[in-house]
Amino acid sequence: MNTYTKYCPNVFVAKCDEPQHKGETITLTTKYGKEHECIVFNYIGKTRDEKHLYSIVRADGYNVQERAKAKAERYRKWSNSAMEKSDQKWKESQEGRDFLALGEPIKVGHHSEKRHRALIERNHRRMDKSVEFRDKAESHESKAEYWERKANDINLSMPESIEYYEYKLESAKMEQERIKAQKPSEREHSFSLPYATKHVKEMQKKYDLANQLWG
Repeated sequence: MNTYTKYCPNVFVAKCDEPQHKGETITLTTKYGKEHECIVFNYIGKTRDEKHLYSIVRADGYNVQERAKAKAERYRKWSNSAMEKSDQKWKESQEGRDFLALGEPIKVGHHSEKRHRALIERNHRRMDKSVEFRDKAESHESKAEYWERKANDINLSMPESIEYYEYKLESAKMEQERIKAQKPSEREHSFSLPYATKHVKEMQKKYDLANQLWG
């Protein structure tokens, strides 16, 4: 059976019992039993139990960015719906506003007492619901913004990550050289160069990994 296995953050690769060939379409089974057709990209190596690892792309063109966009749109729709409900409940909570604005006390024992108390209780419940829906709208909006940012991310699960991390590596090297050319007293802080060097190493590692997966 061919299955998915996590290779590094954001990247799942194919784990196969038998050797596969670049460009071949294979079926991968998720841990939930769902099957996807995927195209073999690069051979990565073997696991300890002699399974073969390959970088793959979905044959149907599905990718994490499209998934992120879909989730962002879904949360945005839920946010708008919750906000509309919140506004509606707020409007309903204004029932009898002119009367209540007079500050008339509840006339205990009067025939109006029951209606007066019921009106106040209805409006309280409506206002509570308005706040509840507004909180939901804000929560959904926050999630929509998160997934919109993810939709613009480029990570190692994408073949285009080679060009992206090549650019990031070159930028990191240029920044490192810029700091090296400065006198210690001119640097922002004493760890500017170590941080820049660490960033170069991190980008080099990701660039190398991108080439291993998609080069």
